Amino acid sequence: MKRFFIIFCLLLFGLLVAGGGWYLSHFKRAASETAAIPGNTESSRLLLRKLNNRASELKEFVKSKKYNGELCFLVDMSIASGANRFFVYDLSKDSVMASGLVTHGRCNKSWLTGRKYGNEVGCGCSSLGKYKIGASYKGRFGLAYKLHGLDSTNSNAFKRYVVLHSHECVPEEEVDPAPICQSDGCPTVSLSFLGELSRHIDKAGKPVVLWIFE
Repeated sequence: MKRFFIIFCLLLFGLLVAGGGWYLSHFKRAASETAAIPGNTESSRLLLRKLNNRASELKEFVKSKKYNGELCFLVDMSIASGANRFFVYDLSKDSVMASGLVTHGRCNKSWLTGRKYGNEVGCGCSSLGKYKIGASYKGRFGLAYKLHGLDSTNSNAFKRYVVLHSHECVPEEEVDPAPICQSDGCPTVSLSFLGELSRHIDKAGKPVVLWIFE
């Protein structure tokens, strides 16, 4: 009877340790997601679900094209420009690693109200779709990365000189509900956020995919 009790206690201890490990892993993942998407509101849960669905769809695409399968960049243009809408997503862990502000195109207007998208050379609009992040270079605004449009909706991105770069007009922190500056079609981020993105891009090994969607 005493031996049975000892064995039972050992089994129970093993289950508690295993359960604790799962809980700690789950807690760490949840913490990393909420760090990039703060709050536990219905809207934050819906956003995370939307990002997870997009990333899940992207996994087969990057695998078939031999692009980087560890992480991707997701930009949700349905979010107000003063709120974080550029997300660094870990494809291997299904979690959001970081987020930041990003501009959208003004379509050659002094200020564009709402959203409008285009793919024509000279349109000055953002283009929805998937992009391959290409080579880095020093441009008019410093460090920048060339973008290659992978869909019919953004096929002219390279010709339009649509690139990933930073600008001082983009704040480091959220300013929602106030909007931020607008671009001529480039996904423009803050200087420090570009530094973070650059570290991911430069050590990726394979091309990272940026997906701009609504």
